[in-house]
Amino acid sequence: MTGSHHGAGREAARLRTDSHPRTFGTNRYVYAVLSRRARGVSIGINVNPDKACNFACIYCQVDRTIPPAVTEVDVRRLLAELDEMLAAAAAGRLAELAAIDGAPAAWRRVADVAFSGDGEPTGWPGWPDLVEQVGELLVRRLPGVPMTLITNASLFHLERVRRGLDALAARGGRVWAKLDAGTEERFHHVNGTRVPFQRVLDNIRGEARRRPVVVQSLFFREAGIAPAREEIEAWAGRLAEIRAAGGAIAEVQVTTVARRPPTPEITALSPEELEEIAAAARRALPESRVETYPARPEDGR
Repeated sequence: MTGSHHGAGREAARLRTDSHPRTFGTNRYVYAVLSRRARGVSIGINVNPDKACNFACIYCQVDRTIPPAVTEVDVRRLLAELDEMLAAAAAGRLAELAAIDGAPAAWRRVADVAFSGDGEPTGWPGWPDLVEQVGELLVRRLPGVPMTLITNASLFHLERVRRGLDALAARGGRVWAKLDAGTEERFHHVNGTRVPFQRVLDNIRGEARRRPVVVQSLFFREAGIAPAREEIEAWAGRLAEIRAAGGAIAEVQVTTVARRPPTPEITALSPEELEEIAAAARRALPESRVETYPARPEDGR
């Protein structure tokens, strides 16, 4: 946190579900946000300060028109920032900030430490080793708090990434894998990538066969138009295929945009529309937990 905890007021209005800045005080890599899906304070680790990502999602709020302030990952500084943030969390300072920002009492806790940020975390070559180092810090500072990898699953087939996934699992970590589409056409439209859709599907299935994964899916209106029913059924069908192949999906997170997207044409779905999508997932995965996350927490469970 590097000096940021000396004045809680300076970080006020940051721990909100509708504002997820990747900054915290003078930190370069470690930040804190209030996460709808984690239902608490999530300590984020940004290993993509250069904003490099192999996806260009149509709803992504990362502003790549502004040059990055930092392009390299200084691991020593990152770990020092994380150590200080965890110490502040253990002392109750992040809970104080969440209270100042009006977070529900149950959310005034550190829910996880997440590999997230301005790009695909597994795309950074040092990620597998960092998993081990972060895990060691957590054992010392906040034992019992899990690590979460928020990922587009496009690189799971690489040996070095599999090594990181194994290290994450060995420490009780969780994989939240993005799946925003059911068809190849929508996948490329929404996620803006040259990565083959089948590779992502294969990677999620492969990891789900090794251990349970969480699937996170974001849906929205574009120019006032919601996703077609056929697309939702195709998406649910992909979930069913993973299960039929022996994959375990612990949870499906059905979300919509909660922060300002890059274009005004992208807007949130209603809680009722999210529930309709969730119903398709529940039919496909009757044994899995399916949760909806509206744009505003007060609109949902």
